[in-house]
Amino acid sequence: MAGEPPIVAFDFDGTMTVEDSFSAFLKWRAGPAGWWRGLVRLIPAGIAYLVHRDRGRIKAEAVREFLRGLPRAALEAEAERFAAERFDSLMRPDAVAAFRQWRGEAVRLLIVTASPSVVVAPFARRLGADDVVGTLLAYDGQGRVAGPFEGPNFRGPEKVVRLRQAYGDQLRLLASYGDTGGDTEMLAIADAPYYRVFKGRP
Repeated sequence: MAGEPPIVAFDFDGTMTVEDSFSAFLKWRAGPAGWWRGLVRLIPAGIAYLVHRDRGRIKAEAVREFLRGLPRAALEAEAERFAAERFDSLMRPDAVAAFRQWRGEAVRLLIVTASPSVVVAPFARRLGADDVVGTLLAYDGQGRVAGPFEGPNFRGPEKVVRLRQAYGDQLRLLASYGDTGGDTEMLAIADAPYYRVFKGRP
């Protein structure tokens, strides 16, 4: 939009982290025994994925298995504790350094992620991000996790769709960072696209 600062967008999982943050959160929350029990119950969904190849469907099944019925406030509190415990062990130090270097420029810094935004938000706050644009969980009338998502899984073309919904059709991406095919469309509209540039490990 006219007069707005240009946007710098970072994918999160794999780009800024050494592993998938949502899977790590579910495993942390469930504990070893609960995690493995859940994975066993998800075997049919895993087999179905080999046919439909829809990452959103299998992710929704994981939400139903591990989070359904959890009050939103409890989920947000647990996500905050997870970020506090795992920030240093999950984040790529060179990605964090690049993010914080951009923080000194006149830009709007975004994390754009397929992971649920509620899980990534505490990491974003620690980084000093201006916003998180991610997959939205659906909640029931009592504010409990309902199981599916509110809208599509946030990867591939959906990243650009949601960015334009949030910031207008004329948005300018000064730079974007990604590491998979799910970031292709976001990288394609950036003045400066960066693909798999971060290699650091904690």
